[in-house]
Amino acid sequence: RDPIINSRTTFGHWEMDSVMGTVGSSRALVVLTERLTRAGIILPVPDHTAASVVRALNGLERRLGKDFYPMFQSITVDNGCEFQDYDGMEKACRRKGKRTTVYYCHPHAPHERGSNENQNRLVRRKIPKGENFDDRTEDDIQRVEDWINDYPREMFGWKTSGELFQEELARLA
Repeated sequence: RDPIINSRTTFGHWEMDSVMGTVGSSRALVVLTERLTRAGIILPVPDHTAASVVRALNGLERRLGKDFYPMFQSITVDNGCEFQDYDGMEKACRRKGKRTTVYYCHPHAPHERGSNENQNRLVRRKIPKGENFDDRTEDDIQRVEDWINDYPREMFGWKTSGELFQEELARLA
């Protein structure tokens, strides 16, 4: 990654991981964490595959429209099988060319996506390990995302990630 991404001084650089349900659960969650603000987006996917991750990113790009591109300058992922479609994750579905730049962590280096690992722990506070995601509705997932983004953080002077994220979006406008 570019050193500017590691510095956490610029907006629009994300970390991404997946959270699995219990054995026998087909659904999974794709969890995105913005590095500067620690804001999160949780995307439910029907299964733990690369095709589902690409479809989830396509849906997010369609939902955000032209705002997607400045918001998602880069995404850092681990080496999981669900992130192996590098071209699919980078290729824009609304325009020609790339939608973002994808970086891979070094093997066995979860600290390179530390904010996302912390975000996954917050998800697990509301959806404990061993729970079947097949029983979770879109509203349930949205409530978890809202709770995370409305969680006051000491590191931000007790502001929330959601507040900081909105401030950064206003700067982009």
